[in-house]
Order: sequence, then C-alpha cells, then structure tokens
Amino acid sequence: MPEVGSKMVATAAIKMALSATRQEEFDLKKELLNSNIRAVAVDYGGEFISSVGKIVERAVVAAKRENVIKDTHPDEGAVAGATREAISQIMPKALGLNVGGKIGIARYKDHVGVAIFMGIGLLHLDEVAVGLGHRAVP
Repeated sequence: MPEVGSKMVATAAIKMALSATRQEEFDLKKELLNSNIRAVAVDYGGEFISSVGKIVERAVVAAKRENVIKDTHPDEGAVAGATREAISQIMPKALGLNVGGKIGIARYKDHVGVAIFMGIGLLHLDEVAVGLGHRAVP
C-alpha cells in the first residue's frame, strides 16, 4: 500500500466531492476506510455570498457526525480553515451568483483535506469549479 499523506487525503476528498450518488459515496467511504482514511461528503446550495458561512458549518458538522474529526476545537478549526481555503479558490468565479455542489472531507492521522465541487449558475451558462484546502492537526 502506498504511503498515506496529504496527497492521498486530498485525492480522497476530491473523489468524495465528485461522487454522483449516495451509493457511490458509501462505497468510496468503505474503500477509503481500508486505507484508514475516514471521509464524508455533504451537499450545499444557494446564493454564494450568503452561503459561505453555511458551507463551512455544514463541513464541520458533517465531519463531526461521521467521526472524521473529533469534537475538539483544533479539529473543528482545521476543517473550517481548510473549507475557507477551498472556498477562497473559487470565490472569483462565484461572487454574486447561485452555487450548488458537494463538499468532500477526508482525514488520515494528522492530515485533513477538504474539497469543494461547485456548480455556478448564470442563466443557462453554468460554470464548474473545484477548490481544495489542507490542514494538519495534532
């Protein structure tokens, strides 16, 4: 088995964010767990500016609910920070528009990765983007 580190955690988070169905999410989570990577995905949507806080909150809540992180301040902060980083990479395309998509979160030991897949709507001219953040926690 290849060494699991930030690259593998980032890959796992991206795969979770890109999963198309709940069954695909479930199967991927099971597969990742064989490599001791815990992961979760959660949907979101709304107007971008008013959704930023909700996206961060959904990421933290989902990660705690699925035991990807512990219920501690450093773990919650790591997910929130990585989520904000991922959002900031997409922000220039999304400002003022409606967005929707999926957040993928993965963790292995001290590596936490958050990927955001975002569909950005403008009439019928839709755009897509992916943002990725990483944090290390003790």
